[in-house]
Amino acid sequence: MYSRNFGYTKDHEWVAVAGEIATIGITDFAQKQLGDVVYVELPAVGTALAVHQTIGTIESVKAVSEVFSPVSGEVVETNGELADAPEIVNQDPQGRGWILKLKPANKADLDALMGASEYERYLEGLEH
Repeated sequence: MYSRNFGYTKDHEWVAVAGEIATIGITDFAQKQLGDVVYVELPAVGTALAVHQTIGTIESVKAVSEVFSPVSGEVVETNGELADAPEIVNQDPQGRGWILKLKPANKADLDALMGASEYERYLEGLEH
């Protein structure tokens, strides 16, 4: 279910790296916990983020949840499609529902992320 090409955090964000760019979003587990997403707050392009700094918030019919940056770097693009269709986060959280792209400042940040199998074991621990 979770991609071997992604890194994951205990806060339920994912990171996929292609070349010099890291794409960040929330996991399928996170979107299920939130319920129907109605609004996604996005950072400005050019924003410098530190590890675990708040990127923005996701509002659902159930709650408002902060999203944290899994890696440090500069925001180079945000998913403008979410402004008009925030439900994409529910429909395709690890695809079209990505939140932002950034240029990582420290490659070691990526090494600190969980792999897919480690994240799945982490989720199993939450369910008990």
